[in-house]
Amino acid sequence: MTDPKVILYYAFTPLADPEAIRLWQQTLCESLGLRGRILISHHGINGTVGGDMKSVKRYVRQTKTYPGFATMDIKWSTGTGEDFPRLRVRVRDEIVSFGAPDDLRVDENGVVGGGQHLQPQELHELVAVRGDEVVFFDGRNAFEAAIGRFKNAIVPDVETTRDFVAELDSGRYDELKNRPIVTYCTGGIRCEVLSALMRQRGFNEVYQLDGGIVRYGEAFGNRGLWEGSLYIFDERMVQDFGSDPAVLGHCERCQSPTNRYVNCATLTCRALTLLCDGCVTDTGGAVCGPHHAGAPRAKSAAPRSELL
Repeated sequence: MTDPKVILYYAFTPLADPEAIRLWQQTLCESLGLRGRILISHHGINGTVGGDMKSVKRYVRQTKTYPGFATMDIKWSTGTGEDFPRLRVRVRDEIVSFGAPDDLRVDENGVVGGGQHLQPQELHELVAVRGDEVVFFDGRNAFEAAIGRFKNAIVPDVETTRDFVAELDSGRYDELKNRPIVTYCTGGIRCEVLSALMRQRGFNEVYQLDGGIVRYGEAFGNRGLWEGSLYIFDERMVQDFGSDPAVLGHCERCQSPTNRYVNCATLTCRALTLLCDGCVTDTGGAVCGPHHAGAPRAKSAAPRSELL
């Protein structure tokens, strides 16, 4: 494969017939030889696919012919050609699984009642004006934040996106309800929903980082407020925004700094494990341990709606 590319995208728009959209997307991807994961619901579409650059460009052009997807933001990155083992196109109740489909309202303009979108530069302007009053709120799973996050961010102790509703309802963040909160996630989709859920629960000033960490990293690299590496849900696992990222994670075995996730070597476990290069080469380094109970699963079992 020449010049492989991976794209991330989503669009919140009412879809009267998600199954028809699924069949169209399945046929289109198969005709172009693309692989990846696409979720479709009455709320819209959420996907990440990869393949040859020419084929991916054709896919984008064809997908944007659907009126609800015409202005969809596409995030491009360099792939390996083996980023996804297969193509999966599914219809679900939600395109990002918070377990609260009835709490989400969508119209032709997107999510109704969500947070105010901030471009990366606008985020810096907010921090310049409001200073330490601003709260960064991580909208991802805790294991993702272990290798990268915004400085001084609040990282909820959640294993899946479905845990956020109970986390918000617990009251442990009620003291933040009158402070400016900036939600962020990989590509923006989880914060579209999270910010709306927060506003429904009385958080008064909620923002969301438009385009997520991906767009911020493209704009500022390692020179801004982001620290570390970005966990991504494909075979690459990690994306950096420069040659010298801060290393925030620690090896599960020897505690050396690392941002490298590997799959536990025990086939019945396959939990994601942070290991340094030295311990990866040691055959005993990736074997299972009791602490893997409840740990995030390997890529093949990771929640597929948590693409962005």
